Amino acid sequence: MVNLNINIPSQEKNYPIIIEHNNIEELKLKILSCVRGTKFLVVISEKVDKLYGKILGFNKSEKFVLKDGEKEKNFNNYKKIINKALQMELTRQDAIIAIGGGVVGDIAGFAASTYMRGIDFIQVPTTLLACVDSSVGGKVAIDSEHGKNLIGSFYQPKIVFINTNFLKTLDERQFKTGLGEVVKYIFIEKSCKCKEELNFTNFITENTDKILSKDLKILEQLIEICIKLKISVVEHDEQEEGLRKILNFGHTYAHAIEKITKYKKYTHGEAVVKGILFAFNLAEKRGLIDKNYKFFAEDILRKFDFKKLPDFPKEKIISAMKSDKKATSNKIIFILPVNYSLVDEFALDNEEIF
Repeated sequence: MVNLNINIPSQEKNYPIIIEHNNIEELKLKILSCVRGTKFLVVISEKVDKLYGKILGFNKSEKFVLKDGEKEKNFNNYKKIINKALQMELTRQDAIIAIGGGVVGDIAGFAASTYMRGIDFIQVPTTLLACVDSSVGGKVAIDSEHGKNLIGSFYQPKIVFINTNFLKTLDERQFKTGLGEVVKYIFIEKSCKCKEELNFTNFITENTDKILSKDLKILEQLIEICIKLKISVVEHDEQEEGLRKILNFGHTYAHAIEKITKYKKYTHGEAVVKGILFAFNLAEKRGLIDKNYKFFAEDILRKFDFKKLPDFPKEKIISAMKSDKKATSNKIIFILPVNYSLVDEFALDNEEIF
């Protein structure tokens, strides 16, 4: 078992992130030991509920089962979760528990942040993507017709329970989408300002086969490294006023892809990988990096055999990127590589991008 802690100086808040591979049957008691009140609402992914509902042992009356897919992270489901909490008469001593991927964590966390101006929120990520990214750091949100995560807040969980046994039942596509977010850390590692030397690039290149075969011991180490890097970033900059923007590496273009394909055709990780490739091409074009580093990045991505996405019409991409919450009135914000494992922020005009 790995026990990490994240400290948010601005909130004087410290909470644990527990990574383990113990039996899932033991999880309910661990979760409930962290609930201060007598009641709780479990927001759980439909797929996870079908696979693990009986093992987890929560009563039907305590659960809100959320269908899977980005499209479910909407106003209507947010309202349903809030109404369920009201019907259950949850108090400010009670808790909302998220069990599922990033969609579940985002919407449940946003509900927790707004219900009675904020009640305890417990994260139990069940996908690789949620384990290494969305479950840590306190970004919670829902989507609107205008874009992804445009309605949200920064709201830290009380505790995060990561159990790698959930990853055994991830299908290949969902596992790869998590890896799309994992490889991002290779290219931003030195910019994360982590005091510990983690050598993530070496770890990835030496363990590619074991990662792809879902070796749980290796996956536990993989998640630990990614979270340590994210903790360092979030502790320096909780609300994305500076350093935290580097976590958006590959995401400006990725969010545009997701928007123009209506969040239906490609997974988030698939879009991020395409966004990373776009960022490397743009960085080389602008003379920020040399060809060798670009070839190195492409070689790493090739080893994981990510889904190849087509190029998209630049007019549509530009339009979608302008609606991104990170854009300014006349500039589009990119995080671009500037050296090995180092990135920086650039505000670019349309003609500077294509």
